[in-house]
Amino acid sequence: MRSPQLSEALYESIEKQGFKGKIVSIAHLTELQKDIEAHHKKGLLDKELYDAYLASFDFECQRSLTGAGSLIIVSVPQPQVRVGFEWEQNSVPVIIPPTYDSSVDERVASRLSAYLAPQGYGLQKVRLPDKLLAVRSGLAQYGKNNITYVKGSGSFHRPVVFISDFPCEADSWGEPAVMEQCENCSACMKACPTAAIESDRFLLHAERCLTFHNERACDFPEWVSPTWHNSLVGCMICQKVCPVNKDILKWTESSVTFEREETTLILDGVSDDRLPPKTLDKLKNLDMMEYYNVLGRNLRALIEKSI
Repeated sequence: MRSPQLSEALYESIEKQGFKGKIVSIAHLTELQKDIEAHHKKGLLDKELYDAYLASFDFECQRSLTGAGSLIIVSVPQPQVRVGFEWEQNSVPVIIPPTYDSSVDERVASRLSAYLAPQGYGLQKVRLPDKLLAVRSGLAQYGKNNITYVKGSGSFHRPVVFISDFPCEADSWGEPAVMEQCENCSACMKACPTAAIESDRFLLHAERCLTFHNERACDFPEWVSPTWHNSLVGCMICQKVCPVNKDILKWTESSVTFEREETTLILDGVSDDRLPPKTLDKLKNLDMMEYYNVLGRNLRALIEKSI
């Protein structure tokens, strides 16, 4: 029988990097899948949303790693990022919310591998419902807005999920939990302009959420008011009013500024293969290439709002 000290040493290695993590049995993959499918069958998940995001989860991921026995989920603190776009005579400041910078995923994988590989254990990053996994593992708790909160980081964190043949010695699996602070608080519900958060329903109406529409490559629905736009992708409205975030709300890191010519190219939707190398590098460093097909539309909405 292996000593629990193995897990404790791994947790210590993760925490030295300023991260937090949990290890649970890979047997819980079945429960994760059942949770998602149950919500879908009950009609609690919008079909378009399900097809766009949820249907791509890899619940068979253990087949890609011989002897896979554990799921490792790591929470990485992540700030808002402020980006400037020069337009006319001004520089328009724009926010990218936490969670969008996936470049940290490689750093997490490297840190885990540095501990696991010398002991003969493997590791693979996988696509799973990370929010649900974080909550059921005990790493995080849900807010009333269906966003996950981690102690010390609030909602300013990025979850990253791996499978491994590392042993799961002490499983912390539990039912999804909502923060106690949410019990008598309705700040996010009142602030949400799209009515995506309801008091009598645990799940967010994600199809109404501005984040969903900011990430879709099509025109904004007519019911979306121009005054609601607040981020280059995603949305920060419910996170900004959340009392749990009060101590970290100002955590913002400034990044690059796009010159007027670059801003024009993005607004015009010029294909990425025609972008100047310096512009492409800026977008890649911001990890925004995945969303490049919506950046022009979103940026235009933010510029028009700022005028």
